[in-house]
Amino acid sequence: MTETTLASNAEALRGLCDGNVFLPGDPGYDAARTPWNVAVDQRPAAVAVPGSVEHVIEVVKAAARAGLRVLPQSTGHGAIALGGRLGDVVLLRLAELTGVTIDPVRQTARVVGATLWQEVVEAAAAHGLAALHGSAPDVAVAGYTLGGGLSWYARKHGLACNQVVAAEVVLADGTLVRADADRHPNLFWALRGGGGNFGVVTALELKLLPVSQVYAGMMLWDVARAGLVCRAWAEWTHGLADEATTALRLLSVPPMPEVPEFIRGRQLVVIDGAILTDPEQAAALLAPLRALQPELDTFGPMPAAGLTRLHLDPEGPTPSVGDHLTLTDFDAFAADALVTAAGADSGTTLLAAEVRHLGGALDRPDPAGGALNRLDAGYGVHLVAVAATPELGARGRADAARAAAALRPWSDGRLLPTFTEEPAEAASFFGPTTLARLRAIRAQYDPSGTFLANHPLD
Repeated sequence: MTETTLASNAEALRGLCDGNVFLPGDPGYDAARTPWNVAVDQRPAAVAVPGSVEHVIEVVKAAARAGLRVLPQSTGHGAIALGGRLGDVVLLRLAELTGVTIDPVRQTARVVGATLWQEVVEAAAAHGLAALHGSAPDVAVAGYTLGGGLSWYARKHGLACNQVVAAEVVLADGTLVRADADRHPNLFWALRGGGGNFGVVTALELKLLPVSQVYAGMMLWDVARAGLVCRAWAEWTHGLADEATTALRLLSVPPMPEVPEFIRGRQLVVIDGAILTDPEQAAALLAPLRALQPELDTFGPMPAAGLTRLHLDPEGPTPSVGDHLTLTDFDAFAADALVTAAGADSGTTLLAAEVRHLGGALDRPDPAGGALNRLDAGYGVHLVAVAATPELGARGRADAARAAAALRPWSDGRLLPTFTEEPAEAASFFGPTTLARLRAIRAQYDPSGTFLANHPLD
């Protein structure tokens, strides 16, 4: 379609969502189109902000009549992956659809629309329960979960997507359905790992864990000790009990006044995570790392609800760029490659170069799981740089690419959907049999290709 035709077709959406539809040039369009990652310049044909499921249905139907596609988006953390594919798209910002209801008897949570993890975690904690949330409090539940979802409980309990009990979904024809093990079972399977390719998920029902306290925290060292610490962590993770889920980071702390003075503006090595066992056993597991005499060690019993801020991920809109890959192994040689590419003498602008330990339950197929029922990787690498200006963004991309290239000899090319910032082939996430089944289900539920996802199946 030409720009004139697109603009004309988008006009058909005016007045929907009680007037909360914004077209290019409208007051409010720029604010409505801006994602969490403010380094991304999203320019859709229209932005709709529904206040109810009925609004979602009317937008989906109107978009289809106008020949436009629909992109559901909660926060826009992974918006870079969209790669400028929004010219004929109605961006459906779900931020007004939030809410969580806990069923303490069934140990489940019903989570609406774009609800953030912090709200779910706090609601569950009031009943002595915990969810398989991510490492940041302001990530939305839906996008994280539909793309897999790695939590601090992952090596013991697997991927968050396989804790989904049911999903409420608006399909391409505007029908609202409930997908679970008995109703629309193929759609239920596809949603769990297949992302937003099948419809607008307006609610998820999730299993919770009877966990109120965990043994968790962080250790940190000056970056001068990076080689020693990285090699020790690599050795420590081999054969480690499933109860321990940890991450290693080379971290450049910004020189910001709100940061504690003793780490402000410094380069550090950080190990953080959670151990789901009693304090004595957890302390025994951590003994080899404590023998390295960290400058700070906060590991100890803590409320499970505190895990959302353990990783110190930036909250609020942030401009960032990065890279990602998975590793089949992370040994002493890989540790040295990481330090060379992102350590003290690398000249890197990366805010963080992180290696997250996978394996355990993540490596075992979930017999009742969805499209992403296991991860065929031992470690996940996430590289991120602040992109406050285009120049810094370009430099950050280059430094992230350089660090990724240094670790690529340990990778088989697989990626994790929720960590993949850039556009990627679907075959990077799924094997051929799974991908063929996902495409067949998409053809059944969205034959006209109404819905656009961060990571399409094409």
